[in-house]
Amino acid sequence: MHPLDAYLRAALADVSAPVVAPATTDADTSAEWWEGVFDAQATSRHLDLVARELQAEGEGFYTIGSAGHEANALVAAALRPTDPALLHYRSGGFYAARAAQVPGSTPVRDVLQGVMGLADEPIAGGRHKVFGHPDLAVIPQTSTIASHLPRAVGLALALHRAHRLGVDCPWPRDAVVVASFGDASANHSTLTGAVGTALNAAHRGLDVPLLLVCEDNGYGISVPTPAGWVEHAYGSRPGLDYRAVDGSDPATAWPRIAEAAARVRRRRRPLFLHLRTVRYLGHAGSDAEVSYRTPRAIEADYARDPLLGTARVLAGLGRTPAELLGRYSAARAAVDAEATRLRGGRRLGSAPEVMAPLAPRRPERVAVAARAYRPSPGAAGRTLAESVNAALAAILEADRRVLVFGEDVGVKGGVYGVTGGLARRFGAARVFDSVLDEQSILGMGLGAALAGLVPVPEIQYLAYLHNAEDQLRGEAATLRFFSSGRFPNPLVVRVAGLAYQRGFGGHFHNDNALGVLRDIPGLVLACPSRGDDAAAMLRTCVAAAATDGTVAVFLEPIALYHRRDLHAPGDGGWLSADDAGHVPVGAARLHPAGAAATADLTLVSFGNGVPMSLRVARRLAGHGVRADVLDLRWLAPLPVEDLLAAARTTGRVLVVDETRHTGGVGEGVVTALVEHGFGGAVARVSSADSFVPLGPAAAHVLLDEDEIEKAALTLAGGGAGP
Repeated sequence: MHPLDAYLRAALADVSAPVVAPATTDADTSAEWWEGVFDAQATSRHLDLVARELQAEGEGFYTIGSAGHEANALVAAALRPTDPALLHYRSGGFYAARAAQVPGSTPVRDVLQGVMGLADEPIAGGRHKVFGHPDLAVIPQTSTIASHLPRAVGLALALHRAHRLGVDCPWPRDAVVVASFGDASANHSTLTGAVGTALNAAHRGLDVPLLLVCEDNGYGISVPTPAGWVEHAYGSRPGLDYRAVDGSDPATAWPRIAEAAARVRRRRRPLFLHLRTVRYLGHAGSDAEVSYRTPRAIEADYARDPLLGTARVLAGLGRTPAELLGRYSAARAAVDAEATRLRGGRRLGSAPEVMAPLAPRRPERVAVAARAYRPSPGAAGRTLAESVNAALAAILEADRRVLVFGEDVGVKGGVYGVTGGLARRFGAARVFDSVLDEQSILGMGLGAALAGLVPVPEIQYLAYLHNAEDQLRGEAATLRFFSSGRFPNPLVVRVAGLAYQRGFGGHFHNDNALGVLRDIPGLVLACPSRGDDAAAMLRTCVAAAATDGTVAVFLEPIALYHRRDLHAPGDGGWLSADDAGHVPVGAARLHPAGAAATADLTLVSFGNGVPMSLRVARRLAGHGVRADVLDLRWLAPLPVEDLLAAARTTGRVLVVDETRHTGGVGEGVVTALVEHGFGGAVARVSSADSFVPLGPAAAHVLLDEDEIEKAALTLAGGGAGP
C-alpha cells in the first residue's frame, strides 16, 4: 500500500467534523451531493494508484496522475455537462465528476483503457492516455505547456459567432469553455498570449465565456513556483476576473467556484480561477521526488489532501468515519474489478490501424464539395493574387461556415491586397482582423473549427509561422489522431512565403524553410504557382477541410502574387483564367515541351521554380534539348504517381528546388524516385543552406535560371535515356 493511501485511510477512520459545518439549505450541496463529489475524487485517486501498479506489472504505460488535484471535481460540478472542457493531464477528478453528470458514462473503464493503451478506449483508441469523450463535451488534449489555451480562447470567441451565423454548432449558445493547466505553464508564452488575446477581445466588447483554471500545486516537475507568483502575474490584470480558492478546503472553495462559473456564464468574460492544490506521487511514476524534496516535506503535504477536506464536510453533515472509509474502499474495489476485467485487452495491432484517424482522404466527396465553391464567370486573365481573392469570395458566398481572418486581413485587405474587398462584402463577422500573435491566430482557427465553422486564417509571412508551429504540429494535427476522428479539425492556413521578392527583402520576408511543415503527419501542404491552380487548389483545401476535417497549409509564393508576364514584358504569359475546377490532393501538373516529340528530360519544380523552369525550357530548346516541366503543386503529400509517370517518360529528371539544399523539398522528391525504383538519371539544384539576405545579396544564395540551365544541359548530355 502506498504511504499516501495508508495515511488517508487512517485519517478517514478518525475524521471529525469541521468547527463550522457547511450550510445545507441548497439541495445542490446536500450530503448526497457531497458524497458524489467524494466518490469522483476517490475514483480519480484510485485510478492513479492502480496506474502505477499496472505499470509495474507491464500492463500500464502512463503514470502522470491527478493525486492532490481532485478539488477540480468541484469545477466540473459548477458547470454543465454541455460546457466544452479542454483538460490538462491532472484533471482526473473533473473527468470523473463530469461523467457522473451524464448517465451511462464509464469513467473508470475510460481512464484505465487509456492507461493500458487498449484499442477499445473510447477517445484515443489506445494511441495515448488523454481525458476526452464526445458525450461528456471533453475535448482531448495532450498539452503539457498550455498549448491548448489558444484553442480554448478561439472556441470561446467562436461560440457567439457560430450561433449568429446560424451554423450547426455542437455547443449551446450560453456555454462556458473551461480550460485547465498547471502553475508552471502559467509562465509559458502560449498561455500569456492566449490570455492577452482573450482580454483584447473582451476589451473590444466581444463575448469570451472562458473559465481558465490554474491548478497550482507549486511545482513544475522539480522546479518550485515562487510563492505568490501566480497571483502576482494574473491577480490584478485589467479586464481579467481573478478568484483564488484553496482546494484542500472544499467547503470554503465550493461557493467561490460556483460563483466564478456562474459569473462567466452571465457576463461572457474571461475569469482566472486560481485553484491551489497539492501534488502527490511526484510528477509521474518515473519522477524520484525525493531527489529534490525531503521525505518530511512530502509527508507534511498529506494533511492537505482534498479528499480529506471533502470527508470533513461529510462528517459535518452526519456521515460516520466508517461510512467514509467504506466509500473510499468501494471506489478502490470498483477500479480493481475493472482493471482485472481489462487485463489482456486488445491493443493496436498494425501501423495502418494506428494511423487510421490521421488524414482520411475521400476525393470523390471532396470533388463534390468543391463544386459548390465554383465562382461566377470572371476575368479571362488573373494574377495569382487576384485568383485567390476571387476564389475566397466564391467560397465565402457559397458556405456561411467559412471565416477568413488574420493580421491586416480585414480592413486593409492584406499586405499584398489578396483579401481586398472581402470584409466590406461579407462583413466583420466573417472576414476580420486579428491580434498580432500567430499562436492566437491559429488558436482562433482551431477553436472556430470546434464550433462548427471552417476557418481560413492567414499567417502574414512564412517566417512568422515558425514561432507558432506547435499549434499545427501539437494541436491541429493531433486532435483527430487522439480522438479517433471524433473531433475533426478543419483548418486551411494561408501563408505568404518563399523567396525572390524584390524591393522588400531579408529573411523574414523571403523565407524558404518548409521542412518543419512537410513532416507533420496528415498535414496537407499546397503550393500553387499560377492563378488557375491557386483558385482550384484553394477550393480543394476548403472542401477537404469541410468534408474530411483536413488540416492544410496553403503556401502562396509572394513573388508570384502580381506576376503577369512569363518570358517577356507584356506577354501576359503568367495570367490565367479560372476554369472552376478543382485539383485533387496529390495531383501534379505537367507542362509538356510540345507534341512533336518526347522530351529529353523533365524539370520537376514548384512555386517560383515553375516559371523559372519554363523559361529555362525555352532556352534549352535553343540548344536542341526538349524539356517537360512538372509542377508538383502539392508538397505534402507529394504527387508520387504523377512524378514517376513524368520521370519514366523522359528517363532524366532535374529537381529544381528553390528551398534550401538541406531539408528542402527536393530531398523528398529524390527519395521518392529512388524508393519507387526509378532507374534513370536524377540531378538536383537548390538554394544554399543560408538565410536570405537583404537586397541584391540574395542572388548569391538563391537558385537562379543560369544554374538550372547548366545542370539541365549536363543532364541531357549524359545519363540514361527513356
